[in-house]
Order: sequence, then structure tokens, then C-alpha cells
Amino acid sequence: FIFYKPRDIVSGDFYWVTERKGEIIFAVADCTGHGVPGAFMSMLGNSFLNEITKEAGANLSADQILNRLRDMINEALAQSGENVKAYDGMDISLCKYNIKKKEIEFSGAYNPLYLLRKGVFSEYKADRMPIGFHPKKKNFTSHTIQMEKGDAMYLFSDGFHDQFGGPFSKKYTTKQFKQILTALSPQPLDEQLNRLEIEMETWQGNNEQVDDVLIIGIRI
Repeated sequence: FIFYKPRDIVSGDFYWVTERKGEIIFAVADCTGHGVPGAFMSMLGNSFLNEITKEAGANLSADQILNRLRDMINEALAQSGENVKAYDGMDISLCKYNIKKKEIEFSGAYNPLYLLRKGVFSEYKADRMPIGFHPKKKNFTSHTIQMEKGDAMYLFSDGFHDQFGGPFSKKYTTKQFKQILTALSPQPLDEQLNRLEIEMETWQGNNEQVDDVLIIGIRI
């Protein structure tokens, strides 16, 4: 399922997918800003991911794709030298799924990957740096996961768990987000989507939506 709810008409969150030589490559990204500035970064991200994977996608690991994406964003926004003024960029979770091996390779910039296997929750952490300028730049890392039938995995931006609401107008929190995904994971994907939509609407109440919301749920 794809739960996609921009705060404004256009969004700084985007999802992206392509297939190359027996592998499905997909990502969820959260760009700096929302509305028009966020949408501009989304367009750059989509374009650069297409360019990176068009020829070499099947030969690049997930972390190598993120390294290249960061280099292209740095260059496009002139993020070099000592006096960097543009700190724009994006947080992203990116996966390569080898269809034959049923194997996921994950790499993330701040955004993790959640995996539910037979009701057991696992988190694959991302590197603590963005696709953009960072004072302590280093290469991204990747995780390889052997998937099993029935596994549920989730990629997302921070819009859902950062939404203010509830009886005390506080953030939903990552703790509650993990709990609801764990509870919903055995359900069919369409039911999960329906329940998440209801949960957000109920929690938000009369509060304004504070950010773009994007969650992708996948069943192997």
C-alpha cells in the first residue's frame, strides 16, 4: 500500500521505483521543506535516481546509489567549500530487491527500514547523515536481508509520527508508530492502509497537518 498525504497541493515527500535486470529498486524520500520548495527537491531526487539507475542500476549497491545521489545533489546545489549556504537535501530509505534470491539490500540517509516477521519487529537503522551537505561526510552503508514469505516491510517519512494531536496536542511519536505497524502487520495491506488513514485522522483531530505524510507497506 501507499499512504500519501501531502500537507499542501505539492509535496516534499516522494516515492520512486524502477526495475533493472531482475531487481526492483525503490525508495521513499523526505525532502527539506514542503509545498513548492519541497516539490523542487522531489523533482531533483526523482530525476537523479532515474539517471543513476538507467545504465548502472543493477551493478550498483544500495549504498553506492545513495553516494552518487548525494554527489549529484551537492553539485546541483553548489554544496562545496567552507561557506556552504544551501543546506537543502533529503532523507531517504532505498532498497534493492533481488526477485530470484528474495533478498533485500537496504541503505538509508536518516530514514530506517522497519521489518515485521511473524509479529516480531526489527529496525534496520540508517546512517546519521542526509543526502546533502554534512560536515563529517562519509560513505553510506548497506544492510542485506534474506526475506521470507509473509514478511512485511515499511518505508516512510517522519510526517505521520510527528503529527500533533491526541488529548494533549502532542506528537504521535515513533513509539506509537512502531506499535501500530506491529499490530497491523498481519492484516491485508488494504486493511492496513485503511486503519492508518483512520488513525491519523482520529489523532490529528482539529489540529493542522504539520508535514507531508508518506508510508509504503510491502508484503513479500
